[in-house]
Amino acid sequence: MKIGIISDTHGNMSSIEKVVPYLKKSDLIIHAGDCVDDAEYLHYATDVEVKSVKGNCDLYIRNESYELTFNANGKKIFLCHGHYYDVKYGLNSLLNMAKRNNIDIVVFGHTHIPLYEVIDNIIFINPGSTTYPRGGSEKSFGILIIEENISYKNINI
Repeated sequence: MKIGIISDTHGNMSSIEKVVPYLKKSDLIIHAGDCVDDAEYLHYATDVEVKSVKGNCDLYIRNESYELTFNANGKKIFLCHGHYYDVKYGLNSLLNMAKRNNIDIVVFGHTHIPLYEVIDNIIFINPGSTTYPRGGSEKSFGILIIEENISYKNINI
């Protein structure tokens, strides 16, 4: 299963359009917040199912959740924006939550800094931002492959 992961798009359509050709080839798209309206656009632009959550800049959105747990190809995935888990200060809150809930993969945003890290057999992914990269990173998104083995690639745009 091929999953496109994007976050912190902040309504920047020119950056989103650069990512669409990659995401069209996905089986699923994950949007980790901050302009969750962009997730709806991605669905229409790619005709691929999109799972999304709202972020700290999506306060005006009422019908979207801040967290989502779902299964993809046998793996339990937890999706959040990250601001309620203090991700700018580390992964401890997310790690503890993931352990309590038997999560295999955690996807989050908020820091605008790409990250792929495995802690205690739990995979943590932040695709960075397609609009406002931070920490010396480039504008980016990610592709997660869940097969017998799991692989992840962060892609700069």
